[in-house]
Formats: sequence, structure tokens, C-alpha cells
Amino acid sequence: MTQGRDEGASLAIENRRPALALAAVQDHFSKHPELRQRYGERGTAKCVQDAEFHLAYLAQAIGTSTPALFSNYVEWAASMLSARNIPPRDLADSLAAIRAAIIGQLPAESGQIAVEYIDFAISRTHESEPPPVFLGGQDALAQLAREYLNCLLRGNRRDAGALISAAVSNGTRVADIYLRVFQPVMHEVGRLWQANEISVAQEHYCSAATQLVMSQLYELIFNAERRGKTLVAACTSGDLHEIGLRTVADFFEMAGWDTHYLGANVPIPDLLRLLIERRADVLALSATIAAHIGKVRETIRSVRSSPECQGVRILTGGYPFNISDDLWRKVGADGCARDALAAISLAEDLLKDDTNG
Repeated sequence: MTQGRDEGASLAIENRRPALALAAVQDHFSKHPELRQRYGERGTAKCVQDAEFHLAYLAQAIGTSTPALFSNYVEWAASMLSARNIPPRDLADSLAAIRAAIIGQLPAESGQIAVEYIDFAISRTHESEPPPVFLGGQDALAQLAREYLNCLLRGNRRDAGALISAAVSNGTRVADIYLRVFQPVMHEVGRLWQANEISVAQEHYCSAATQLVMSQLYELIFNAERRGKTLVAACTSGDLHEIGLRTVADFFEMAGWDTHYLGANVPIPDLLRLLIERRADVLALSATIAAHIGKVRETIRSVRSSPECQGVRILTGGYPFNISDDLWRKVGADGCARDALAAISLAEDLLKDDTNG
């Protein structure tokens, strides 16, 4: 019964998200007229867009009965805004305005559920802390990771690639490059953006350059003995972050699986078609932000409802699934893995269970 109420409240928010966002900003600015002068017309429109983002995260947290998805997002937002000289009080006031809009526009039961989530999140706006640095350690791979990142931040993709090529030529395993260099470097890039130490353009450059360097290792990745198992890996529709999932697909390839990496923003009908055509054993779905959890659930429901996909086992992964240990159950998956090695082990176990069953 509770799950049904939560899903109803989530749907109510999604259906009125633009109207709620506009009402919240208008209310916030009416109480703080200096904000309209500070931000101007363009900034005001950006505030409405930000309010819609807040509501999207709120809706998915309620829809999965997982308050931590919203409170964690709010803590992240408070940290990110503080780095840009926007005090936590401003975020709390913005959330309070969203609270008022929800009370005014949603049915009482749905509104009360949302208010509980918002009030808890508001209490967390002063608890945010800058994320830790991801490039610690003094061993050779930790040093390589720092040198690799420095090359990227200088815009020197060639030197970055040369560092990786030299390391592999000297005997460093490709798997270790992925886990000890690419992965922590990408986390550190995200931290630097959150801390306002690099721009969005620099973040995108680091991601694009790393994908290119990864592709230069494919000659080594695609030479494993084939095992007759097939993985399809996709980011859900709307999700444009793909390096983490690409790492998972590459590890499956190194383990001898035939992989079909579809990348970001894959439409559900096309995904279903490929699962059937390739006779996939496992589907790996990634969502890097909580606002896309609804798409994960929609995708899984579509796969489950297809008679030709009944044998496909579904794994989920990405940051939201690290926040909540049972989120994968709530979206209907067969399991969740925190990293590429765990994903392979879990997939093997699931297929073994199918065989034994």
C-alpha cells in the first residue's frame, strides 16, 4: 500500500513538474526580490530549470521509497553551490519554496509524502562537505594517475595517451589501468568540477580524451578467447555519462564475452531489438544520476514484458545504486554491481543459477 502511495506521489510531481518549478521560483523571488535583480531574466530562467531538476530527483526518490536519493543529491548540490559562493541557506530557501508549491498544487496525501522528503533534505543542506580527493597513494599507478590527469588538464591528450601506452608496454595490465588510473581520474575530474576548480568544458575534454585513450587499448582487450556468452550494455534514455558502463563492457570483453556496448541515450525499442537479435544473456544498465532511475525501471519493465527477452538477466549499476543497497530490487533488476569485476562475477553466478535450475 505504501509503495502505491509513493508511486502516486512521484507521478503527481512528474506530471506537474514545470508548473511546480515556476510557482516555486516565483514564490521564492517574491520573498527575496533582491534575487531577481541579482540573477536577471536569464538567471531567473536558470533558477526555474534548477527547480525542475530538484523536483526530478525528488520524484524518483519518492517513487522508489528511497529518501537518501534526494537527501544525497541535496548535500551534493549544497557543496557544489558553496564552491560558487552561494550559501546553503539559498538552497534551503529554494527547497522551502518547492515545498510550498507542492502543498498548494498536489493532492493532500501526495503533498504530505513529498513534504517529509523535502524537510529531511533541508536539514541536510548544512551537512555537506567537499568530496575527498580521489588520487591518493604513492605507488607507481597512483603516480601515473596524477600525471595522466595533469596532462588532461593541460589539454595535452597525446602526452596522456603516451603515458598509458608506455605503462602497458612496460607490463602494466590493462585491467589495472582501468581500475587504478581511468576510474580514479574520472572521479577526481568530477570532484574538481564540483569544487569549481575546472570548467564544464574541461570536464568534457577529460572525458572525451579518456574515451579515446581507452579505444587505443582495444587491440589488447578484444583478443581474449571467446566463451559464447553475450552482454549488451546501455545507458538509459537521457543519460549522457558512459565511461563507467564502457569500463564494465570492456571488462566483460577481456573475460571472453561478446559485448555490444550501445553507449548513452539508447531508445528502449532499439535496445529490445538488439537484445533479441544478439540473443543476449545479460543486459547491463547504467544510471549515473538519480533523476534517471525512472527510466531504468521503465526499461526493465519493457524487457520483462517482451516474450523474446524472458531469459535475459539484468544488472544495474551507477552512483544511485551505490547510495541504496536495495535500489536494484525496487527497479526490478536481477542484481547490482559496484564495479566491473563485481559485475562479471555476478553475471557468471546468475547464468550458473539458470543452468542449475
